[in-house]
Amino acid sequence: MAGITIIYDGDCPFCSRYVVMSRLRQSVGPVTLVNAREGGAEVEAAINEGYDLNEGMLARYQGETYFGADCVNLISLLSSRYGLLNKLTSMLFANKTLACVSYPALRCGRNLTLRLMGRRKINLTQT
Repeated sequence: MAGITIIYDGDCPFCSRYVVMSRLRQSVGPVTLVNAREGGAEVEAAINEGYDLNEGMLARYQGETYFGADCVNLISLLSSRYGLLNKLTSMLFANKTLACVSYPALRCGRNLTLRLMGRRKINLTQT
């Protein structure tokens, strides 16, 4: 299947903005965005494969699965460099080592923000 599928937390303002602003369609074709909070076959498959979607976003691209820091690294490598924010995120996440080092801090910030917003964790027991 051509294109990319990204499973992300639709309630997280950072996750939502990142996947929208990455401008992947120019480089990979169709982009399927899946809000993990809404469930569905893709979310169930990820959960059944052991991925904790409260700990990171997930991408499926060219038959491979990328999770957490690897996912944002992939998105950064594939996305357009158009615009200041894309250039900045590319500088941070296109380097795999920097992505791996910075991702836990970013995830912590995301979790804190969601808690302050009164949002619950993603339900990982969906059927």
